[in-house]
Amino acid sequence: WEWLVILTSCLWSKREPPLDKGVIPWLGHALDFGKDAAKFLTRMKLKHGDIFTVRVAGRYVTILLDPNSYDAVLQDTTSLDFTRYAQVLMDRIFNLKLPNHKPDSEKSIMRRHFQGESLTCLNHAMQNHLWTLLTFETTAQNQTNWKQDGLFGFCYSLLFRAGYLTLFGGEQKNNCMDAANVYMEYQKFDSLLIKMAHTTLKSGEKQTAGSVKQRLWELLAQAGLRDNSSLWLQSYRQHLKEEGADEETQRKAMLLQLWATQGNVGPATFWLLAFLLTHSEAMRAMRKEFNSATMPGTITLDPQQHTPVFDSVLEETLRLTAVPFITREVLQNKTLHMADGQEYDVRRGDRVCLFPFVSPQMDPEIHHEPEKFKYDRFLNADGTAKRDFFKGGRRLKYYTMPWGAGTNACVGKPFAIQSIRQFVFLVLSHLDIELSDPEAQVPAVDASRYGFGMLQPIEELQIRYKLREIDITHTLGP
Repeated sequence: WEWLVILTSCLWSKREPPLDKGVIPWLGHALDFGKDAAKFLTRMKLKHGDIFTVRVAGRYVTILLDPNSYDAVLQDTTSLDFTRYAQVLMDRIFNLKLPNHKPDSEKSIMRRHFQGESLTCLNHAMQNHLWTLLTFETTAQNQTNWKQDGLFGFCYSLLFRAGYLTLFGGEQKNNCMDAANVYMEYQKFDSLLIKMAHTTLKSGEKQTAGSVKQRLWELLAQAGLRDNSSLWLQSYRQHLKEEGADEETQRKAMLLQLWATQGNVGPATFWLLAFLLTHSEAMRAMRKEFNSATMPGTITLDPQQHTPVFDSVLEETLRLTAVPFITREVLQNKTLHMADGQEYDVRRGDRVCLFPFVSPQMDPEIHHEPEKFKYDRFLNADGTAKRDFFKGGRRLKYYTMPWGAGTNACVGKPFAIQSIRQFVFLVLSHLDIELSDPEAQVPAVDASRYGFGMLQPIEELQIRYKLREIDITHTLGP
């Protein structure tokens, strides 16, 4: 009997992914994981292959990096659960505990308001707010003078405030000061977000985080209650009320939605413009396409016009800078069936994590010279969208995953893409914009933010810009 137990144990361990506990008891690889997850997991991939388990602060996390096998995780809603870890982060970051959290119901509400005619209305409102804010920024100065600014702050501020006014409402008098105040407080919150998620705040930072969140809860108290809030937010707030959430909980949920809707669009646009400003060929191709996409007799981007160059530039930008983790809690012992026929057992209580940034997005077998920005990487020779990428001789379903996938895919993707497209068009058509230092390069990333949506730069990229004199016959120039 003892020999049978030993034999069974050996057979079980052979079916589990390679285990790497690290040298520090309990802590395991937590420090390396938190410092630079991409570098750490790339190193583990070279050591163990496309699937392995690491110990991280007392938890065992199985990392799967074969995109051909991702559906084994994404399509299993019985053995694997997304909501438990999401609830942990909601509590850590937003102090939010929803009494009857129903992600499916919330996504259903969002789908109703982020497609069809509702999406058209949101896009139109966003365009108007972007135009109002951009013209205020440029006409407040002498039009003939160049204005110096940091590109990250320029993009993040304008897109955040326009998105806030579109979805959350707010007072629009006094040069949209309500949106500006929310943005100012949100920046303080965002600077501490990763430490809140990792529970590594120092005592002084805990006080700062607490006071900033309290201020944001106050500023967002009327969001979803006033008439100029979007119909989506009004419906969501009503849903919270019906599910038994009190006023304080509803305010905390407003901050969660502010982060979810506004935390990534600005940084994504920064990287896109940073790549364009440092890659002249890409900039020329973008300007040429936008010229042909302008509605006749206007300086407005035709929303029905296909823009494959922009689409490729955006997809390439996100491939290089979108870094979400896709995490699942293992509810019961499960066998992962890999695309190559291998089978691996994962244990109840552990976590399974996909990190698309390492693979497919930075996998050299899938994307040649993956570290380089290539504006036409997602274009065929005839200018159409390229969708055929391969790994191990198999055509990939997932060759880049900035928006998530499966049941956890981003519902607001069409609105986010159109917001970025409209903003980039407005900037290139209405501004003369250039690098303050013509030799400047795209800045390095803040590696601590791997796993939390869009990366952010460790330093600003300085630009200068001024308003163009435009009439309806004006083109975007060379």
